[in-house]
Amino acid sequence: MTRTLHKKPQPSTELQILTALHTRMNFSANDRINFTKLYKGLLGERNFFNLLVKELSADCIIHSDLLLESNQTEFQIDSLLIFPNKIFPIEVKNFEGDFYVKEDKWYAVASGNEIRNPLLQIERSEFLLRQFLQRLGYKIPIEPYLVFVNPKFTLYQAPFHQSIVFPGQLQQFMKKLNANPGRLQKRHRELSEKLARQHIVTSSRERLPIYAYEKLKKGITCSSCKGFLSVLHMKSLHCERCGNEECIEKAVMRMVTEFQLLFPERKITTSSIYDWCQIISSKKRIRRILMRNMTLVRKGRSSHYIF
Repeated sequence: MTRTLHKKPQPSTELQILTALHTRMNFSANDRINFTKLYKGLLGERNFFNLLVKELSADCIIHSDLLLESNQTEFQIDSLLIFPNKIFPIEVKNFEGDFYVKEDKWYAVASGNEIRNPLLQIERSEFLLRQFLQRLGYKIPIEPYLVFVNPKFTLYQAPFHQSIVFPGQLQQFMKKLNANPGRLQKRHRELSEKLARQHIVTSSRERLPIYAYEKLKKGITCSSCKGFLSVLHMKSLHCERCGNEECIEKAVMRMVTEFQLLFPERKITTSSIYDWCQIISSKKRIRRILMRNMTLVRKGRSSHYIF
């Protein structure tokens, strides 16, 4: 058995930025909804990925979180499985609660609000993926699936649709995938490499709140619960909310990465990181940490650090 994994699902740039911002500023209702949706979506994709790693034994290549473009249109595939004779693009949903279908429209029972029909999403993705592959010169059968991973999800009046996999059917679905015959060839690996190269890192459809450095709360956030840390002793920081402890150097370097993510146009300097972290009392300590972990670009007063 050969199984190639192209990393587990990672948070998108949009989710990384929202995660960094949500404890430092007040989100609007729409920003909170978008943040929660992206976060729950990532958890669902990781749950499905873990299931694939555990249960899949057939010869295949697994891609997670592919963002591609066809005819100037972006489309995302949560999980793309390349088998010798077929490709399975999979839309993973982490819906929780009760939903129902009426006249091909999907609704949430609790609110009665209509939601986007996820079957239309997989039809769109299948069409764009087929165009994308044809442009690359590949004619491989495509079989899309809509997979629900949350055991607390219920869909009433569900349509009979062979492309839908409900939580109780996941083990059966794994068996179906494992029944795919054949061995991967060089052309499959070449396709996988082309997909990886054409993956779009940052979507043009990001929905981010407007934020400014001066208005964000400063400090070092907890790597576990995202609360703010306080100094425990000379080498460690402590989170009063969840009890997590972290060494100062590691925490400062996390904040450097976060600072660069939120403000890519700003230079990383001792003063900027000292101000961003707030709770480190000594600029000299910040400078020593940056010197150990980064490269100093010497330009007089414009000197700064780079990774």
